[in-house]
Amino acid sequence: MAADARLQPVSIFKSGAGEEKAETARTSSFVGAIAIGDLVKSTLGPKGMDKILVSGSSVTVTNDGATILKSIGVDNPAAKLLVEISKVQDDEVGDGTTSVTVFAAELLREAEQLIAQKIHPQTIIAGWRKAVVVARDALTAAASDNSADSEKFGQDLLNIAQTTLSSKILHQHRDFFSQLAVNAVMRLKGSTSLEAIKVLKKLGGSLSESYLDEGFLLEKKIGVNQPKRVENARILIANTPMDTDKIKVFGSRVRVDSTAKVAELEQAEKEKMKRKVEKILSHDINVFINRQLIYNYPEQLFADRGVMAIEHADFEGIERLALVLGGEIVSTFDHPELVKLGKCDLIEEVMIAEDKLLRFSGVALGEACTVVLRGATQQILDEAERSLHDALCVLSQTVRESRIVYGGGCSEVLMANAVRQLATKTPGKESVAMEAFARALCQLPAIIADNAGYDSAELVAQLRAAHMDQTSFAGLDMINGTVGDMASMGITESYLVKRQVLVSAAEAAEMLLRVDDIISSAPRPRRPDHGH
Repeated sequence: MAADARLQPVSIFKSGAGEEKAETARTSSFVGAIAIGDLVKSTLGPKGMDKILVSGSSVTVTNDGATILKSIGVDNPAAKLLVEISKVQDDEVGDGTTSVTVFAAELLREAEQLIAQKIHPQTIIAGWRKAVVVARDALTAAASDNSADSEKFGQDLLNIAQTTLSSKILHQHRDFFSQLAVNAVMRLKGSTSLEAIKVLKKLGGSLSESYLDEGFLLEKKIGVNQPKRVENARILIANTPMDTDKIKVFGSRVRVDSTAKVAELEQAEKEKMKRKVEKILSHDINVFINRQLIYNYPEQLFADRGVMAIEHADFEGIERLALVLGGEIVSTFDHPELVKLGKCDLIEEVMIAEDKLLRFSGVALGEACTVVLRGATQQILDEAERSLHDALCVLSQTVRESRIVYGGGCSEVLMANAVRQLATKTPGKESVAMEAFARALCQLPAIIADNAGYDSAELVAQLRAAHMDQTSFAGLDMINGTVGDMASMGITESYLVKRQVLVSAAEAAEMLLRVDDIISSAPRPRRPDHGH
């Protein structure tokens, strides 16, 4: 009896907790990750398709990998990890979010077949690590740097912007938007912070009517009877309540024996507000911008003194405004000598479509500018903003890390060939893992060709042959469905984006390949609702 009891499986987990072991756990990881890769791979490349994401009443139309993966709810742990690397890629370099997810999924697809051939995961990982080093070295060797020649570097930036936008909704106007993005990023003078570039979306018109305004636009109106144009503005930016011109004592009751006493209370409130306005005006300003509401009485006081007052500038707007104008956000006004005022040459009201906006020209932060996007629907505007943001992120990173590589599957095949050459010199099962890594790399140009409706097997075979003939600039020409010269076509990408895709996908795939046990905790029991 004692021996039988020892043979019984013993559960060490709470009731409701689950465990998947060995092959079951690995299969679960592979299936989840590959499903995520298959979900987004149809959006890859210049001929990629869009997805419609519906959440309640909101509808999003996009082919941006990070946006798609952020919007879908996934339950599989491996799928969540791929969603995470897509977010990191978006935050780190701004583009390549679909590529990194698809490449990681293809690596795991290859790993699944290797494990079916009884090759141990640690052997596969050892081969992959050597493959990553060789692939990265090959990518670095193929990269070129034209930062010393400003004309060539400007053309490189333009080509990178065009390549980034070629798979987006802005593809039809990519020459126009590429130049717009390059102009905006060059104003940053080497900074990677995009805070100084504001993107303003205005419904109506067409995408080609968008433009870059060399000033800062704020979607607010000026108070009644206040100056509509101010030159040499001295601006106080504040976050303070300006609505105490009426009795507002929360949680208290005031008992009076006549209406005259109520009038006295209101008069006291008005005097208090008047003193506050006087304190604000003691800063020697001609423009006052507040994060909160400004009620009628203080607005009238500002108008009487010829001061422009702008109310209810949202928090993100006022933070950016303080940065652009070189001022500080203040809440108390007792020490004017300690307050740093914002400055600009001119504030005026302008019309865009049917709306009035305020333009700040000649701001302290000279690189500040506003991109005004026009479009027929809100979905088009949202997708155009995402596309432009990707281009701005990549360009700002390229200004910092100026090396470039060629796109159209050129870099992937170049890295795959380097890995294959290493595999032929490597004895043992690790070489099989390296060959699998090279096959996964070649899947990226194959998917790009498939999405365009071309024969991917034929094109990738031609591309590999071209690279074997030492034509290292060969890549896929998706306009004509042939193999073309990427250097002459100007299909260039940021070295930083390609390197990040390679390293992030390999690390994520390696992490999932190490898994041999998935333990899920018991769900928290719900307490009965007794209606209290």
